[in-house]
Amino acid sequence: MKLGIIGLPNVGKSTLFNAMTHAGAEASSYPFSTVEANIGAVPVPDDRLENLAKMYAPKKITAALVEFVDIAGLVSGAGRGEGLGNKFLSHIRQVDAIVHVVRCFEDPNVAHVDEGLDPARDVETIDLELIFADMESVEKRIERTKKMLKGDKKLEFDLAYYESIYKQLENGVKARAFEPDHADAERRLFDELFLLTAKPVLYVANLAESDLADIDGNAHYGVLSGIAQNEGARVLPLCAKIEAEISELDDDEKMMFLTDLGLERPGIDRLIGEGYALLGLISFLTAGPKEVRAWTVVKGARAPQAAGKIHTDIERGFIRAEVVAYDDLMRAGTYAVAREKAYVRLEGKEYVMRDGDVTLFRFNV
Repeated sequence: MKLGIIGLPNVGKSTLFNAMTHAGAEASSYPFSTVEANIGAVPVPDDRLENLAKMYAPKKITAALVEFVDIAGLVSGAGRGEGLGNKFLSHIRQVDAIVHVVRCFEDPNVAHVDEGLDPARDVETIDLELIFADMESVEKRIERTKKMLKGDKKLEFDLAYYESIYKQLENGVKARAFEPDHADAERRLFDELFLLTAKPVLYVANLAESDLADIDGNAHYGVLSGIAQNEGARVLPLCAKIEAEISELDDDEKMMFLTDLGLERPGIDRLIGEGYALLGLISFLTAGPKEVRAWTVVKGARAPQAAGKIHTDIERGFIRAEVVAYDDLMRAGTYAVAREKAYVRLEGKEYVMRDGDVTLFRFNV
């Protein structure tokens, strides 16, 4: 699953990407220092793995991963090829959700592609370009459907739906705000459009270090929070510059630095966790002397699907799953005691996995 980091040039996208991945992507104070998309797999912070490792003493620990894509900055007119618009749009089509970084700090040494700092304008610039790209996609689908309609009257419903989508986009409504009237039929058509504005979004407010002690005192952050609230989205405040510095420290130094800043954990950890949740993902866990590992599944996945994440043979030959909730296992102290206390359950093919399930799959092929 991929999360695309987007925003105007010079808002801190590459700085955040480097803080998460240590990939060394170019991060400069001038626009368009990012040309090609940078991609990095990032482990999802999960304290449960360390606690399970203390119980099982495994040879290795493997965290769940989310892939982040640092995408070139977008400017007004991207749909017409301005800046690196065409590159931007092609890369964003490949991601599952969006992390929209918005600059909320003043700095005369960091260039801004527009005059002055205005988060509302900056968000609107990105949104409009994504809407224009979606309108172009829907327009092509309308033209294609009209041609096919001559020989197939069943497509009248499809055409009417595409035209209604186009009208809403034309009115500035992003696709993730659409409410299908005919759930099954419209959902199929909607999903086939792969609209950019349908992708879920997390806003990141990139603040100055001096703002961290009083986030609510930053008026730009307040504006962005209002935008996110109106969309039903979340906004995460952090300082990309500080996060980059924290990421270079060892664990002891990191904790001292965070304490001095009055923070419990790095903003990057919160960003990764928020991104993981944004995609509707959960982790189930496996534990033993060879490995303690977190596995990623979509919320609502059933036990055989989860088994298939480990190996397709386990899904194909699924018999049952032995499941214990992580909290119950920690309370018991050992798996044997958890079994004695009846915390361990036997679940079949219809069981819906829960976040933190410590699971052993039984199968036969």
